[in-house]
Amino acid sequence: MTRKQRRLALIGTSLAVLAVAAALVLSALRESIVFFNSPTDVAEKHPAPGTRMRIGGLVKPGSVKRGDNLRVRFAVTDGKTDISVQYQGIVPDLCREGQGVVAEGKIDTAGIIAADTVLAKHDERYMPREVVDAL
Repeated sequence: MTRKQRRLALIGTSLAVLAVAAALVLSALRESIVFFNSPTDVAEKHPAPGTRMRIGGLVKPGSVKRGDNLRVRFAVTDGKTDISVQYQGIVPDLCREGQGVVAEGKIDTAGIIAADTVLAKHDERYMPREVVDAL
């Protein structure tokens, strides 16, 4: 083999290894790349209890119930499906009925998400097309 052929073989092999590594990383991260799942997505997937997920949508009007020890229970809706969320802690001030919210936690056997993080969206005027389609 000449020097030029060895160099081309090395470059070709390097590119092939890089492509395989990129494919493996992307396939491993396929499920976690999503910013959040809509309630309809969660209902269609039927996740196993204990599965960690991030759900986003609007807080359903009339669903917010506050309990003792800073417990809050509310429903997240996308207009088609509702998913109950329970959270213990101080919720953001903007987390109220009709506002956008993203909750992250584990789903239990009853289909309720026990959230450990609740994020409120502060502005509903601009949304990317993917978010509008999901809601």
